[in-house]
Amino acid sequence: MSIGFVDTEEKHSKLLAIIEESKSKPGSLIHVLHEAQLIYGYLPIEVQKMISEGLDIPLAEIYGVVTFYAQFSLKPKGEYRISVCLGTACYVKGSDKLLDKLKEELHLEVGDCTPDGKFSLEACRCIGACGLAPVFTINDDVYGRIGPDDVPGILAKYKD
Repeated sequence: MSIGFVDTEEKHSKLLAIIEESKSKPGSLIHVLHEAQLIYGYLPIEVQKMISEGLDIPLAEIYGVVTFYAQFSLKPKGEYRISVCLGTACYVKGSDKLLDKLKEELHLEVGDCTPDGKFSLEACRCIGACGLAPVFTINDDVYGRIGPDDVPGILAKYKD
């Protein structure tokens, strides 16, 4: 389950201003997409359509760029972005079980965001904290050497 697209006059105006200042500059699509994602937090089809119309670039081309580059997201991210390391060291030490527990506790699948926009869940490859395996992060906070039973207590810190 995820939250739907919400636009505001302020966000819409910011995006239109960026499109307007960029439309005469060749090769500005990546810049506009980056700025749009900073404004909205992700690049839903509604935002892609605004960019398509504003820059006079086919929507299919914009979608192709958005889905090609890993830094762009088609889904909203939560206030708290949880990322579970599934690299070899973490996986061997049970990070898959941490991921299962997070999915259960948050009622989420990987790549989704809670309806209230508070949490999003991702799986990633090695984050370079192998000595702390298994590891997951919540924004910049790193949690390591933990098991599934530790997950509810960790999440409680962020649920207020």
